[in-house]
Amino acid sequence: MSATLNTAEKIFSEVPSTITKEEALEILDGSLPLTTCLDKAFQERNRYYGNKVRIHILDNIKNGHCPEDCGYCAQRKNANSGVQEYPMKSETEIYEDAVKAKENGAYRFCMVTSGTGPNRPTTEKLAATIRKITDELGMKVCLSAGLLDGDKAQLLKAAGLDRYNHNLNTSQNHYPEICDTHTYAQRAETLDSVSKAGIGMCSGVIVGMGETLRDLVDVAFELKSFRVISIPVNFFIPVKGHAIKNPSVLTPELCVRILCLFRLVNPDSEIRIAAGREGHLRSLSATALFAANSLFSSGYLNVKGSDMVETIGMIRDAGFVPELADGGVLPEDSEMEALYSEKNFPELYKFKKS
Repeated sequence: MSATLNTAEKIFSEVPSTITKEEALEILDGSLPLTTCLDKAFQERNRYYGNKVRIHILDNIKNGHCPEDCGYCAQRKNANSGVQEYPMKSETEIYEDAVKAKENGAYRFCMVTSGTGPNRPTTEKLAATIRKITDELGMKVCLSAGLLDGDKAQLLKAAGLDRYNHNLNTSQNHYPEICDTHTYAQRAETLDSVSKAGIGMCSGVIVGMGETLRDLVDVAFELKSFRVISIPVNFFIPVKGHAIKNPSVLTPELCVRILCLFRLVNPDSEIRIAAGREGHLRSLSATALFAANSLFSSGYLNVKGSDMVETIGMIRDAGFVPELADGGVLPEDSEMEALYSEKNFPELYKFKKS
C-alpha cells in the first residue's frame, strides 16, 4: 500500500493577532456580546479554513508509568486513578490503529505516550513507526512524547513527522500551581527545539485549573509568540486522582468565548476543541465550530468522548464538512436513515392506541 501525503500545510503561524490583550479580556469577561465575539472569530476562521473541520483521532500508545506530577493528569505519579497501565504498543499495533483512524475519516493521527520524554532508542522506534504511517498510508501524524531536545526533534523530522504536541497548558505565572516536577521554561525549550527542526508545533492549554482570565490571555499571546500553528484547547476534566486545588467553574458560553479568544489571537492557526468538549460545551458544541476548525473524536487520553458518527453528524448539522488528510471532504452517507423517515413514524408516537 502506498499513498501521497499532502504537504501543503503551513508549519508556522504567519498572521498577526487581530486583538490586543485588553480587547481579549473584554471577550472573556463578557463585555462583548457572544454573537459579536463569534462573528469576529468566524470571519478569521472562514478566511483561512473555509467550511472544513479537521477530525483528529488520538491513540494513547503508552499509558501510565509516569514519573511526572502534572496535577491535571490521571497518569501522574501516585495518582491512584484506576486507569489501566501498559507499556508502549508495538509498531504493528500502532500502524493498525492508524489504518482504522484513516478508514474512519481522521485528518490526522495523534500518537501520545506518557513519561518525561523519550530516550534515543525510543525516539528511533517512534521514528520508524511514523515513517511507515506516512509512507504507506499518506496520513499526517502528530506525536506527543514529552520533553524533546534538538537532536531527537531532527530525527523525528527526518522520519516525516509534521506535528509535535507539547502543551504549555497554562500561563508561566500559574504553572507552579499545576506541576512541580518540571518547569514552564522546560516546556518552552521543547517548543524551541521543535521549531528549529522545522516541525509544526502543536501546543495548547487546559482551561479550568484555577487560572485567571488574565492567565488565559497571557498564554494565548505566548503561543502566538512561538508562531504555533495548531492549538488544542482542552477543558479540564476532574478525573479521579487529579491534584488541581481550585478547579474553575466553566460554562458553555465561557468555553465558546475562550475559543473565540484563541482564534482572534492566532487567526491562521488550527484551533482545536479538545478534551472536555462533550461535558463543558454541551449544547454549544456545534456553535463552537464557528471559532474552531478542528476537534477530536472517539475519546481522549483516558476519557471517553463522542464517536465518529455523532461527531460527523454535529459537523454537518452546523453547515460544515469533515476534511480529509488529502484535502478532500468526507462524502455524505446516502444510506443514513433520517429519524423522521416515513417508515419510522409508527415507533415515534409517545402514546399509541392499545
